[in-house]
Amino acid sequence: MGVLMEVREVSKRFGGGVFGGRHVVGLDGVSFTVDEEHPSITTVVGESGSGKTTFARLMLGVTSPTSGEVLYRGTDIARLSKAQRKRFRRDVQVVFQDPYDVYNPFYKVDHVLKTTVARFGLARSGDASDELIEEALTAIGLRPESTLGRYPHQLSGGQRQRIMVARALLVRPALIVADEPVSMVDASMRASILRTLRRLKTDFGISVVYITHDLTTAYQVGDQMIVLYKGMVAEAGNVDSVVHDPKHPYTQLLLRSVPLPDPDAGWSGDTKPTRPRRAPGGESCAFVDRCGFAMDVCVERMPPLYRTEPHRTAACFRYEGAPVMARGELRDVLTARAEAEGG
Repeated sequence: MGVLMEVREVSKRFGGGVFGGRHVVGLDGVSFTVDEEHPSITTVVGESGSGKTTFARLMLGVTSPTSGEVLYRGTDIARLSKAQRKRFRRDVQVVFQDPYDVYNPFYKVDHVLKTTVARFGLARSGDASDELIEEALTAIGLRPESTLGRYPHQLSGGQRQRIMVARALLVRPALIVADEPVSMVDASMRASILRTLRRLKTDFGISVVYITHDLTTAYQVGDQMIVLYKGMVAEAGNVDSVVHDPKHPYTQLLLRSVPLPDPDAGWSGDTKPTRPRRAPGGESCAFVDRCGFAMDVCVERMPPLYRTEPHRTAACFRYEGAPVMARGELRDVLTARAEAEGG
């Protein structure tokens, strides 16, 4: 099995410092693997403060973990040689939330594409560069003749975002990390961008880590899903099973917040919170104050990950009879599912 990237029991804490302030958990013991031989789209879902952007920044090497390792082809990304880092920057690309921030308003959009070609030495001549750029734009559904030669403000948000996907596609990466790529485009363009992300996997063999707060788009685009809450994995598994049969009360709460034309079509469980029960300074479940199923044990200690099904896991004491997983085994659950679907 060719492992491109491995996030191995990674935690990230913020705060503290010289004055000994309170630490805030950005991510706690998360594991994940990107298998080069079985491209897949993994969606990382959670509300603001859940740790999903911290997860993306750790994968990209922008932030260093407090504990654990982020490995690229078996080497900790903090210890990559110059040659390895150059290859890493080509293999792992990013699509940001706000595409407008990437563009210089004084340059035409061609500039960001030509800069990428030049930086990675993708073409030997101007004509070859133009051909590569036109191929990339066509591949993601944009017409080169009506896109090139224009300034960023002359394009819609959806067009600017797809140009960012084309920029990533130019270098033929193995992985694209897409951080809230459709949150700032209108609904009419979201479906087009999601289709483009699916095509990256099916047509080009590129894996995608799709970061979002939106469960609907996560379901539409993903193969497997990781639900984060306050830096911890609440639930993970195949998108269909997570959405249609959510195990964790937080996932159920997210589903109840999705607006549907037919109120009876959604998940119908009751997740009304009980009164806060958290013990001061205790190692309680992070969700206990908002959970309608909270039990005494939820106040006393944090739940482990239970393997509720072969390709499902949930951190909830309601599944106490299921096998307990080490947090490092999460990567095996998701990888096994990806291999089964790819094979």
